[in-house]
Amino acid sequence: MANITAQMVKELRESTGAGMMDCKAALTESNGEMQAAQDWLRKKGLSKAAKKAGRVAAEGLIGVQVAGSKGVVIEVNSETDFVARNDLFQGLVKMIAGVALSAGTDVEKIKTIKVGPITVADAIADTIAKIGENMTLRRAASLSVNKGAIGAYVHSSVVDGLGKIGVLVALESAGKTDELASLGRMVAMHVAASNPQAIEASGLDPAVVAREQGVLADKFRAQGKPANVIEKIVESGLKTFYKEVCLLEQAYVHDDKKTVAQALKEAEGKVGGPIKITGFVRYALGEGIEKKETDFAAEVAAAAGQS
Repeated sequence: MANITAQMVKELRESTGAGMMDCKAALTESNGEMQAAQDWLRKKGLSKAAKKAGRVAAEGLIGVQVAGSKGVVIEVNSETDFVARNDLFQGLVKMIAGVALSAGTDVEKIKTIKVGPITVADAIADTIAKIGENMTLRRAASLSVNKGAIGAYVHSSVVDGLGKIGVLVALESAGKTDELASLGRMVAMHVAASNPQAIEASGLDPAVVAREQGVLADKFRAQGKPANVIEKIVESGLKTFYKEVCLLEQAYVHDDKKTVAQALKEAEGKVGGPIKITGFVRYALGEGIEKKETDFAAEVAAAAGQS
C-alpha cells in the first residue's frame, strides 16, 4: 500500500475542492495514484473542481509574434519571476520569437540559428551570465493560414507580446483581413479564459473521451442504475462535456448567450465571407513543469550563514 502523505492530500484537495478526509480516502483507495484519486472523487460526486487538476507554476515569459498570415508562440523559462521584468530577458524572448517566426519551431534548430555574430544558444548563455540565473527555451509552436488572419492575445502582459499566457487562433476566410484579425483577437481572449481542448469533438484525444465515459458510467453504475439508463446518461453527459472542452461549443466569454460557433456565424456579415477556425495554440507559463516548493526565509537565513 502506498504511503499517503499530507502533501499528497493537500495537492488532491487543491485540485478537486473535495474535503480533506475524502481526499485521504480517495488516495488510499487509489493506492496513491493522483489521477485515479481524482476519478474516484468524481464517481462519488465529491470533486468540485476536477478541471483544476494539473495546474503548476514556473517562471519566465510566453512570447507571441504575428507577421502577415503566420504567428508563433514560445516559452522561455527562468528560475524566478523577477527575471520576467528584466529588460535584457524580455529582449531575449522577443528575439527568439522572431527567429522562430522565420526558422520554424524546432527548439534545437532555433538554438543553432545565428542572430548577428552569435547563435541563439550563445545569446541565452550570455544572458544567463549577465543576469546570474538559469533559463531555457522550452517550446515553440506556430500557426498559419492561406487566406485569412492569425488572431493573437497575451494575458498578464509585461510588455507588448510578452506575458504569462499566449494564444494564437487561425481564421481561414476570404473576408476582410483587418476585421478577421480583430475577431481573431477576441476568440484568442476566449481561448485564454476557457482553455478548450479541441476545436470540436472529433479533435479530442480518444483517451480523454474514454476516460470521461468511464467516470460517468462508473458513477451511475455505483448508484444501481440499469445498463440501458446508464448508456443514455453517458451520452447526455458527453454532450455536456463537449460544451465544456470544445471551442466551437463553448459559451462565448464575450457574450455567454451564444456559443463560439454562433459568434463566428454572426461575424461573417461584417467580415464579408464564411469563417473557419483551423487551429489554435494556448501556452500557459509553466504548465506541466514540476516546481520545487522552497522556504524562502530559510534560504535567506542559510545564505547568510544563520542556519
